[in-house]
Amino acid sequence: MGTNRPTNHLYYGDNLDVLRREIADASVDLIYLDPPFNSNASYNILFRAPDGAGTAAQVEAFHDSWHWNDAAADAFDQVARSGHADAFQLLDSLRRFLGENDMLAYLAMMTIRLIELRRVLKPSGSLYLHCDPTAGHYLKLLLDGVFAPRAFRREIVWRSGWVSGFKTRTANWVRNHDTIFYYVRDPAADWTFNKQYVAHAAGYERRGGGANPLGKPIDDVWDDPALYSPNIKSFSVEKLGYPTQKPVALLERIIAASSRPGDLVLDPFCGCGTAVHAAQKLARRWTGIDVTHLAIALIEKRLHAAFPDARFTVEGTPRDLASAEDLARRDRYQFQWWVVFLIGAMPHGGRRKGADGGVDGLLYCRPDGRTVERALVSVKSGEQVGVAMVRELHAAMVRDRAIAGVFVTRAAPTEPMIREAAAVGRFASSATGRSYARLQILTLAELMAGKRPDLPHVDPNAAFRQAVREDRGGQGSLL
Repeated sequence: MGTNRPTNHLYYGDNLDVLRREIADASVDLIYLDPPFNSNASYNILFRAPDGAGTAAQVEAFHDSWHWNDAAADAFDQVARSGHADAFQLLDSLRRFLGENDMLAYLAMMTIRLIELRRVLKPSGSLYLHCDPTAGHYLKLLLDGVFAPRAFRREIVWRSGWVSGFKTRTANWVRNHDTIFYYVRDPAADWTFNKQYVAHAAGYERRGGGANPLGKPIDDVWDDPALYSPNIKSFSVEKLGYPTQKPVALLERIIAASSRPGDLVLDPFCGCGTAVHAAQKLARRWTGIDVTHLAIALIEKRLHAAFPDARFTVEGTPRDLASAEDLARRDRYQFQWWVVFLIGAMPHGGRRKGADGGVDGLLYCRPDGRTVERALVSVKSGEQVGVAMVRELHAAMVRDRAIAGVFVTRAAPTEPMIREAAAVGRFASSATGRSYARLQILTLAELMAGKRPDLPHVDPNAAFRQAVREDRGGQGSLL
């Protein structure tokens, strides 16, 4: 491998496709996956407005609900044809027990991916699957079917935090933990396990002497306050606004225990990127996969903030006009989010349309060098646009008292659209001594050629809660 090519990769796309296309057999040392739990809930990413301008925005990251449909039936059929008889026998038994319902759709989706994850693991490799009681008991059976019962090492109980707030209102025992299933690829192989310890409490003395100088061995119940979820800590410096974010310390423990420096760590459901962050910090190589541009953009910002010298590739996001147009045709919401992040804006509105006037993002600028002003972003992925869309954006600008609007269009704007935008006028910036068009039209082709909204003092990181810079560069020297 060339010395100038990064070995760390972030992939946008369906992890099943990426695993099959990009990840070689027996190439991965450690897999951590925190997949959807089939909770039938929507999870929103929280974005902040800089300097308190406006309110924090929420955009749906994913809806954790699965349905028995053609895609689920196809996943079930792929398991049947995979050659993994034990895994299929278990899944087929669950089909007879559960019926063709939402849970079976989720389990079929997970089974075919577990088969691929076993394929890419080295014989000495390990897998940690993070789940909750919604489907954990079914996933344990399927892991036994894919990996074999004797490959099971431990069931780890992770206490997610203290009991407070809405949790305490349940008419039941208060649930306050997740489960992590730990498996190895081949229990007969020389699989990696570096025993972990925590320091003894101050003043500790073992009866009869002989205390282990390394400290107390860590058991399979992880209730350390240092490992509590950042989302329940209002003071957490880790918190990025991602709904299912896990603490870096949790992933550091797993990675330190089941890999060595230079080993390859894979997270196929990487969300906001905690596993790849911990892998970078501990000098491991890493690969992360996620199916939304929201997650990919968040991880890029996170890694560049925490590890300014980190080197990695981002695969699957548009790199030219043809691939950008292809994304627009395949998924207009992912296209909108990709454009919003490309120009440094904050997502707005998610998959809702209507009352927001077609606003897809918010840009923040400082015309006087200090005061924060908003610019509205509207992204159009269709092949036809018209002057009514420009008027709609202008009306939203007036309603929201926005200083500017940016209209991004895949199709070429018409002459009436250009005239309508020009008629909105200009505003002056005392900080730059220039004036700027209040309503700017950018085409997708112009964006791909490097053109960006012309606004004074735009903060490209305004939408994101910044990750704390790590003292160590981690694997900056691992190329």
